[in-house]
Amino acid sequence: MNIKKILNPVDGSEQSIKSTRYAIELATLMNAKIILMHCHDRFPIILAEPYYQQVIDDVQKVSEELLKPFIDMLEEAKADFEMRLVEGAPGNKIPEVAKIEKIDLIIMGSRGVTAFAGLFLGSVAHQVLNKSDCPVFIAK
Repeated sequence: MNIKKILNPVDGSEQSIKSTRYAIELATLMNAKIILMHCHDRFPIILAEPYYQQVIDDVQKVSEELLKPFIDMLEEAKADFEMRLVEGAPGNKIPEVAKIEKIDLIIMGSRGVTAFAGLFLGSVAHQVLNKSDCPVFIAK
């Protein structure tokens, strides 16, 4: 098994924290790079300036705050990592980024902060399992 790139999508949930711990452990054992990823909602297309830029700035700030504890974990572990901030639905974007980045393994949480929506639409983890070309490790 040759794992050199691990995609770790996070949403701020407890399961995301656990998945990042697993990603760090495996990356350390395999000498792999972690791609830390967060998907945010799509930007509204009907806003004009200066409101559109304000929305972008707000989303950027919220995303940076959400990612901070994960970045701290990765830096403390001296992990080799990069970040990706992506606009769109995680169930679609995670497999897309995995393909573009030539990811060897996705490590993600079983349930995120939007677990209730998963009852109606299918969970993000389930979508990623069905759409990804690479193995997916689901942390509980």
